[in-house]
Amino acid sequence: MTTVAEPAPSGEMTHREVLVIMSGLMMALLLAALDQTIIASSMRVVADDLNGLSMQAWATTAYLITATVTTPLYGKLSDLYGRKPLMIAMSVFLVGSVLSGFATSMYELAAFRAVQGLGAGGLFSLVLAIIGDIVSPRERARYQGYFLAVFGTSSVLGPVLGGFFAGSGEILGITGWRWVFLINVPLGLAAMAVVVKVLNIPHTRREHRIDWPGALALTVGLVPLLVVAEQGRGWGWTSGRSLSMIIVGVLGLIAFVLAERRIGDDALIPLKHFRNPTFSVGNAAGVVIGMGMFGGLAALPLYLQIVKGASPTEAGLMLLPMTLGIMIGSVASGQAISRTGRYKAFPIVGCALMVVGLLLFSGVGVDTPLWLTGVYMLIFGLGLGGNMQTLTLAVQSSLPPQDMGVATSSATFFRQMGGTLGTAVFLSILFSTVGDKIGNAFRTLAPTPEFQAALHDPAVLANPANQPVLGPLANGQSLGGGSIDDSSFIDQLDPRLAKPFLVGFSDSMSTVFLVAAGIVVIGFALVIFLREIPLSNQSGLVARQQQAAAAAAAGE
Repeated sequence: MTTVAEPAPSGEMTHREVLVIMSGLMMALLLAALDQTIIASSMRVVADDLNGLSMQAWATTAYLITATVTTPLYGKLSDLYGRKPLMIAMSVFLVGSVLSGFATSMYELAAFRAVQGLGAGGLFSLVLAIIGDIVSPRERARYQGYFLAVFGTSSVLGPVLGGFFAGSGEILGITGWRWVFLINVPLGLAAMAVVVKVLNIPHTRREHRIDWPGALALTVGLVPLLVVAEQGRGWGWTSGRSLSMIIVGVLGLIAFVLAERRIGDDALIPLKHFRNPTFSVGNAAGVVIGMGMFGGLAALPLYLQIVKGASPTEAGLMLLPMTLGIMIGSVASGQAISRTGRYKAFPIVGCALMVVGLLLFSGVGVDTPLWLTGVYMLIFGLGLGGNMQTLTLAVQSSLPPQDMGVATSSATFFRQMGGTLGTAVFLSILFSTVGDKIGNAFRTLAPTPEFQAALHDPAVLANPANQPVLGPLANGQSLGGGSIDDSSFIDQLDPRLAKPFLVGFSDSMSTVFLVAAGIVVIGFALVIFLREIPLSNQSGLVARQQQAAAAAAAGE
């Protein structure tokens, strides 16, 4: 096998050598980033086709659970054996993608998305760890634009592709939305071919034990807690099932802490690192900001499609202002960090902008013009751009270079854990309140002349598409009061009859945005206490080589 870009033992990589390795990493990053964005604009169609819109949280949460649990394991393994576990992660991800593409129910889709997550847990963290290996903290901003180009492209291309596939009847004899998952196969195979050829970073193996007890305890701790976060609204938060899940989860987390303490430096996340204030505060902020970020991102596509009536493709294009904000914020912060070596101000400003954006989103309603919503998206995106890589950079810089994988995976792990909780909790809030909100909207709008005129309009009465509203009203039944598994009928209703549904969804989404804003305020308070560490001009790879040489010289 041909390998390239192996640096001289005593020197930093050249710009050309870095670009060769980055070509493979960007392919892997595109695979991971595209999967996150391509799902957002198509999930409504997927869930409607599988008759389970309110169950979409299972498909999202299952993916995030497995990705979250496996992230620290990939990071630790890569510190011990080198970064080749990236290939394992990509292979598992592709298997999950194929299975998801042929799911026949929301339960199957959730299970197969969990398989996808087993691979996804290693993609982001290992790519970022490799960048930490080959580029110094001060110089990472110089190369950040390349990754931002990939992320920005996926942010635009993903929703558009997702909308295109979801809006297509069949492609090559396969239902259109299934290509949302199957498109990963050719992309993934190409990425694997490039990574195999170019990824050859020198690695010195260390004596170790693999922390399987910690991995098992972490799984036992997180899975029940994340499941009850999504299902608690249906089970009842104080029901026997919910309480038993909470108890098992808490016991699992306690077992995880004990396992980590017992195994010491070989732990998935060594507890000694939490005595480092930058590591602990940076990761705590990652949890909180991840909750607010993923919560907001989960609701926006639904608002555009359900309330504004946009197709999946149109919804993807409507998210362009947020993508632009992310890219501007990331590039501006990255260049400033490269010049000054200072980074603390950017997550503070970023959190403030996220709070402002979410508060503005909470005031968006059925009649809000799209251009104004786009301005709010830009503000929210600017905030995200100031946070996305800055906290990871801070955590990476807080640990020694031999723990680059642990540092990167822990930052990714805690952000993903927050995102998993945020997605589950916010979608639960949305679907547990939407029924009552719709009922309130009907009681408010039903007496209006417009609504009454629709009830007496012969064309409206003759149209079978209006029966979901006319039928219950004719039988004296109240509308609202429950969740909606298939929202596609709303698009077919007379606009006057549809408006209470749109207002109900919009009001529920406003609640989600308000809660997300409150959570990000906590993140703002945390990043104020983030301790700033001077950024080194030395890559992790060279620092490890110098440490090894010094240790060898001391032993002679």
